[in-house]
Amino acid sequence: MLSIKSALAKPFAKRAYKRIKKWAEKPIETQEKVFQELISKAAATSFGKDHDFISINNHSDFVKRVPVRDYEALRSYVEKAVSGEENVLWTGKPIYFAKTSGTTSGSKYIPITKESMPTHVEAARNAILMYIHETGNAKFVDGKMIFLQGSPILKEQNGIQLGRLSGIVAHYVPKYLQKNRLPSWETNCIEDWETKVDAIVEETLPENMTVISGIPSWVQMYFEKLQQKTGKKVGDIFKNFNLFIFGGVNYEPYRAKFENLIGRKVDSIELYPASEGFFAFQDKQNEKGMLLQLNSGIFYEFIKADDFFNDNPKRITIADVEIGVNYVMIISTNAGLWAYNIGDTVEFTSTNPYRVIVSGRIKHFISAFGEHVIGKEVEQAMKEATLNTAVRVSEFTVAPQINPTEGLPYHEWFVEFENEPENLSALAKNIDQSLQKQNSYYFDLIEGKVLQPLKITKVKKDGFQEYMKSVGKLGGQNKIPRLSNDRKIAKHFSTD
Repeated sequence: MLSIKSALAKPFAKRAYKRIKKWAEKPIETQEKVFQELISKAAATSFGKDHDFISINNHSDFVKRVPVRDYEALRSYVEKAVSGEENVLWTGKPIYFAKTSGTTSGSKYIPITKESMPTHVEAARNAILMYIHETGNAKFVDGKMIFLQGSPILKEQNGIQLGRLSGIVAHYVPKYLQKNRLPSWETNCIEDWETKVDAIVEETLPENMTVISGIPSWVQMYFEKLQQKTGKKVGDIFKNFNLFIFGGVNYEPYRAKFENLIGRKVDSIELYPASEGFFAFQDKQNEKGMLLQLNSGIFYEFIKADDFFNDNPKRITIADVEIGVNYVMIISTNAGLWAYNIGDTVEFTSTNPYRVIVSGRIKHFISAFGEHVIGKEVEQAMKEATLNTAVRVSEFTVAPQINPTEGLPYHEWFVEFENEPENLSALAKNIDQSLQKQNSYYFDLIEGKVLQPLKITKVKKDGFQEYMKSVGKLGGQNKIPRLSNDRKIAKHFSTD
């Protein structure tokens, strides 16, 4: 029998579906409206005056006046806003700064405004409502839900709250879900990640968990601790657990491991949230890609990844994107980020409606020899090579070996196995063949005897967790880069 809450969820989901369908069916007009609103609202800000927003009427005007910037290039404006100055990047003051630990810039302070905050919350809610509308499954709203996230404790600076995005969002859980939500506030505030996960295990074990959510690598740690404590599969501990919500990384490399830990298949919803905005969510269970949020105060531009480092690469809008091309995503938002490069690369899987997959990071690629290998390609190669085998991989990262002790240079794959292959060389060969098939540059370098085929270096159990702990990035929103163009991470695992 359906409870009142789950019965009400269905008409609520239908309304959300109709609202989303309305703008998804008019994508170009929707983005044009967002663009015009952003430019007119920010015309009187410091940034708007410096870039002559009052003269911007269309996208080509915008391209002429506003160059693409990363955080470092925008830092001088952000620092003025952090110091409490008003009307810098957006009208008034931000209500939060999401503090992130950048790999190249030290700490970053990403502004969140009263206009942008609701879009983070609505997108997460709409992802669940679209799932209910499509599947008719609403029973899970009666059970307990967990989101593995950063501490919700915020600090104040110049009248603005600072914290991690997941901690900020924790303050916006709707009232009707408060009683269903775990972990407790006290447990959520524990800073040490391992201590926190142990406390979460204790809190959740006796509960009727129906939804579990978080970055896959950290949910995996939680699942493993549950299994160690009980000797049971997660699906046997939580009989009604049927929905896994995740974001931040590609789930495919974790899928086989998760199904083994859970003991059965569960539905999943993929999200694409970031401190800079909530960009996309999976709107269909059987369609590849996530629905790009075109009506959320974010205007999108795209630059072909292959052209990104050229002088003056072409910036296009969604009207001109093509399916299957690797693009750097550039955003302008109602939080005051303008032509901002968040560092992610995406590919469109559909343009009716517009759906994307995250293909990697523009900085996280290997092109030490001109091969342009991206995250999506190495993940696909690992997936193909382990398909229909007993091999299970916990985590991996790839780096170039430019100066080997003997022979040609190669790509070195550092792999932590859950189930090891009987023949490591055969697995390496299969991965390499898949990579050559996907990437013509890599194929040419192998054929031309510039590179030798890749080699696998085994990483001991929990080696990646130990590495993340050693660099102060265990837990929260932190994740292992899939690729590096240098050997900074490799040196932690390398035997040379």
